[in-house]
Amino acid sequence: MCVLLLAAVLACSSAAAHAEEAFVTNQLSDDLTIVDLATSKPVATIPIGGKPAGVAVAADGRFAYVASPDDKSVSVIDAHERKVVARIDVGGGPLGIVVTPNGATVYVADWYSAAIRVIDASARTVTTSIAVGASPSGLAVTPDGKLLLSADRDDDQVSVIDTSTRQRLRTIKVGTRPFGVTIDAEGRRAYTANVGSNDVSVIDLADFREIGRVKTGLRPYAVALAQGRGFVTDQYDGTVSVFDVASLQPLKRINVGDYPEGIEATADGRQIIVANWESNMLSVIDVATLKVTGEIKVGDGPRAFGAFLRR
Repeated sequence: MCVLLLAAVLACSSAAAHAEEAFVTNQLSDDLTIVDLATSKPVATIPIGGKPAGVAVAADGRFAYVASPDDKSVSVIDAHERKVVARIDVGGGPLGIVVTPNGATVYVADWYSAAIRVIDASARTVTTSIAVGASPSGLAVTPDGKLLLSADRDDDQVSVIDTSTRQRLRTIKVGTRPFGVTIDAEGRRAYTANVGSNDVSVIDLADFREIGRVKTGLRPYAVALAQGRGFVTDQYDGTVSVFDVASLQPLKRINVGDYPEGIEATADGRQIIVANWESNMLSVIDVATLKVTGEIKVGDGPRAFGAFLRR
């Protein structure tokens, strides 16, 4: 009986330790807010510095990585201890950031140098750089870890990189000024939010070509996917545009906070979490009803650009 009770306690503790959380970079207050999504309450604030913007939480939830353009660095955050455990000098202007599915490698987009910095997650050092197009912003890795995509904003293209050779395989022309890039769970399609042409480009990753466009609101920033729908933050309109991923038809515009930027779906696909830069809060959207069901106060200037949910 004691053994069974102990097992139950450990199981409960493990579940509590892995409750889904949002790791929100607050650029103006130079910190990161951790929000417990089960309670909709902030549980920690971690000083970062350097105007943090990009963020990526490893798939196992052990570490989070934050890109600070002004400090030219990446901060490594122990998600359990709630503290910065290392800072990695990457130079240039680090912005978009992503962790490989196995957690072994971190890629950082250097906005100023048209390059991707490659970080060994264990050694916490930059090992090499990969040349891409002008002003790389959002990054995404396919679920099998074989391909890295970079949204090269000022070249109106996406660079496709082989992660085994760390060589650029090709480029794909998309809309004007692509910023965020998202890959679906099957690794079949990618979506770029094009801030200059006010639309989303849909990319077939088997043929490496754009196969469609979806109109959005003004200055789309990033894309999230859930239950057969795409959700796009429209910075200038204070809305999230929703479209059907099969037909690529717009479905609805949802009013959120002022200047929405980072966006991601929860693990169960039931909610969309949106970081609103000028409102200093997160909006919570119910995917089934397409309505805002909650707001959560965070720091000053939340961007949460990247995979900011710890699952």
